[in-house]
Order: sequence, then C-alpha cells, then structure tokens
Amino acid sequence: MRFMVIVKADKNSEAGVLPSKEILTAMGKYNEELVKAGVMLAGEGLQASSKGKRIRFSGQQRTVIDGPFAESKELIAGFWLWQVKSMEEAVEWLKRAPFDGGTEIEIRQVFEASDFPSDIFPAEEAAREQALRDGLQKKAAKR
Repeated sequence: MRFMVIVKADKNSEAGVLPSKEILTAMGKYNEELVKAGVMLAGEGLQASSKGKRIRFSGQQRTVIDGPFAESKELIAGFWLWQVKSMEEAVEWLKRAPFDGGTEIEIRQVFEASDFPSDIFPAEEAAREQALRDGLQKKAAKR
C-alpha cells in the first residue's frame, strides 16, 4: 500500500522561513531511516504559496490565479510518498518523525488499480497505467 503523508503549511512556511540546521539534520536522519527501511518512495518540501499558481477549470475556460493563497492551514508545505503494509504501519512511522510545536500531518492512502472495479478500470487499462509508472521509475533511476 502506498500512502501520501502531507505536511500542512503554517505561518512560517508561508512566510518562506527555512527550517533551522537542527531541524534539517533531524529530518535528514529520519528520512535516511525511512529510505533504509524501504518505506520512502519520495519526499519534498514545497515553497510558499506566494510562489505558486492555481488553475481553475470551468468548462473550456482556464483561469490562472496567482498565490499567495488564504488559509495557510489548508495548504501543503511538504510531502512524503511511503510504501508500507498498512495505515497502522504508516502511523507508527509518522509518530517517530521529528516534529513538535503543534504540527499536524495528514496520511492518505493512494489509489491502486486494484481499488477500482474492472468495469470502470479494465485490466488492459490498469496494465497500461502500470507500464507508464514503470517507465517513470526507470527514467528517475537514470538521473
């Protein structure tokens, strides 16, 4: 099972305040532990929403909205993509993360092809989707 672990933004991340050397060191050690255990597939911090854009879709119309975006508690400051056996295992890994100060992290399971009924996502479409993912992994490994 794959899980997206979502780090919520706060006033500091939205103001572009970078983490301290101590926090970066602790997070680096934690990430190393995740990688060695085969849990972490990806993980990155995101720049403030003031540097982002949103695109609103309405029929054929596309509207570009410049950041910053209101409600920092609704924004994402970073993420991990983990592969673990269960939600419970993801929770146990996250409890070990070097966060404090009221940080709130969200864990959401990623859809797999097997989660969809075959009349909606036929086996040949699932195989094509998996081939695309496999190709992406090969490209990333070459970089």
